[in-house]
Amino acid sequence: MTEENRIILNRINKYAEEVLGDIDPQKVPVSMQLEKLKPIMQEIATEKGMSLEDLFILYMDIQSEASVASDQKLQDQLKDLNMGGEMPLLYRD
Repeated sequence: MTEENRIILNRINKYAEEVLGDIDPQKVPVSMQLEKLKPIMQEIATEKGMSLEDLFILYMDIQSEASVASDQKLQDQLKDLNMGGEMPLLYRD
């Protein structure tokens, strides 16, 4: 992930923590969650000279990339707990 993308992701996630803090993502429709994020996404899109739709796609891509990296880090940590075994005892695919 580029440094620029990391900054974008951090800005959106920080804003999300402020405006979505107490909601249950399982109960609140994604469309409503995205509507709450629209102000920060529009701000960043304007700064970058992008459309809101393009920024949304970029956000989804970098969020997915961050999720994969986080998952890999967890697998590595659990593998260490499993003393280097092939598949960690505490992790399911």
